[in-house]
Amino acid sequence: PRPGSASPAGLDLDRLTTHLARHAPGLTDAGPLRARLIAGGKSNLTYLVHAGDPASGTGREFVLRRPPLGHVLATAHDMAREYRVISALAPTDVPVPAALLLCTDPEVLGAPFYLMERVPGVVYRSRAQTDPLGAGRRHELAMAMMDTLAALHMVEPAEVGLADFGRPDGFLARQVRRWAGQLDRSRSRELPGIDELRDLLAASVPEGANAGRIVHGDYRLDNLLAEVTEPHRSEEAERTAPDRAAEAGVTVRAVLDWEMATVGDPLADLGLLLTYWEVLGDSDVAEGNPVADGLGPRAGFPAGSALIDRYAGRSDVDVGPLHWHVALGCYKLAVICEGIHYRHTLGQTLGAGFDRIGELVAPLVGYGLTAARER
Repeated sequence: PRPGSASPAGLDLDRLTTHLARHAPGLTDAGPLRARLIAGGKSNLTYLVHAGDPASGTGREFVLRRPPLGHVLATAHDMAREYRVISALAPTDVPVPAALLLCTDPEVLGAPFYLMERVPGVVYRSRAQTDPLGAGRRHELAMAMMDTLAALHMVEPAEVGLADFGRPDGFLARQVRRWAGQLDRSRSRELPGIDELRDLLAASVPEGANAGRIVHGDYRLDNLLAEVTEPHRSEEAERTAPDRAAEAGVTVRAVLDWEMATVGDPLADLGLLLTYWEVLGDSDVAEGNPVADGLGPRAGFPAGSALIDRYAGRSDVDVGPLHWHVALGCYKLAVICEGIHYRHTLGQTLGAGFDRIGELVAPLVGYGLTAARER
């Protein structure tokens, strides 16, 4: 073992080093590996890995993704799926990290994993980060988020090798059944109203006229890496560097967390985003919560209607009545939160705040029921 190279939970650096020496020696040329967990517990585990001596400012950094420890639901954390979609989207207008290596052999680290480049940027997931941006930058950040989602939904799956990535026919009905099945695998307590919400959704599935687009599956602000730059305000800056002044603002550097991606109805992405934005973004329970720290209109961001208008102006997707898709988003997110709560009760989450995830389920079910009953 290398001195000072303690492996974080879920990532054996010695085994990783041996594997890379055989399959991607260029990643370890700079020296021994060090790693730290940068996101974990509620989804796939994400580690920042550094080859070489970080104190000297040399070496190379990359990111490793693997499924969570313990309770893993079928198909929910498919590393090959994530790797394939970011590889396919690399030449498009959708910003994604470069895919470096896929390992489907669970013997190496105890689960399949993949490596991707580290993209500079900030993941905005709390008001402590977004309050200092000011109203103008928050608005630009929200609009950039919608522009990126529209760009994703405008990609033709067959043109990037993803024609067989999903089954768009019957996508929405399968979504209801799939999340009902996920809930059954994580059900450990009484959840008033959640089965009624499932039944309402199943009985009123829309036709899905937009089916056949690439769907992210969990699109939200904190699954983006963004760069916020300040404009050059002086007259001298405007005169000497007008291009740089024009470029100042917000740029989405990468879309992350593709584990639920498929080909289906893009309104599923929009409905779930509005669930995060308008439901959790207006909930006291969400403040300080690792799933959603109240980012939405009451945090100084534009209303959901402004997000819809921006998206509709940059895509050919018929946004139509979104109430069913918001109801589905509430159901899906309630099931996800219940799964995290279940893993937390088993001691299988890494990181702080997961003891509060279960509190989000009831308000999500309540709002979902209201949305599902709309006409």
